[in-house]
Amino acid sequence: MMPKNMLQNIPGALPEELVEVLQTGDGVKIERIVSRGHASPKGFWYDQESHEWVLLLKGGATLLFEGKQNPIVLGPGDYLNIPAHTRHRVEWTDPKQETVWLAIHY
Repeated sequence: MMPKNMLQNIPGALPEELVEVLQTGDGVKIERIVSRGHASPKGFWYDQESHEWVLLLKGGATLLFEGKQNPIVLGPGDYLNIPAHTRHRVEWTDPKQETVWLAIHY
């Protein structure tokens, strides 16, 4: 068994956000998400069936929750829990560097 690194093996070109499923089982899915200037399409809101816990490992991002005026700004080390069916969107990710997320859906 060899360890892997969340901050390595990132493609040089990211025409779209990269979502990699790292592990699944017993109602849990763990993903690595890599963004570089990506955001949710205009008018699109995530409305997920499961809870999602996210940790920003590298880069920067802002999330907007439906009904809220101000987006939440995330930097390295910031995390939050998004309850199921809480409509949200990614407003911005840093276009100058990779934004690397760890997402746990449960």
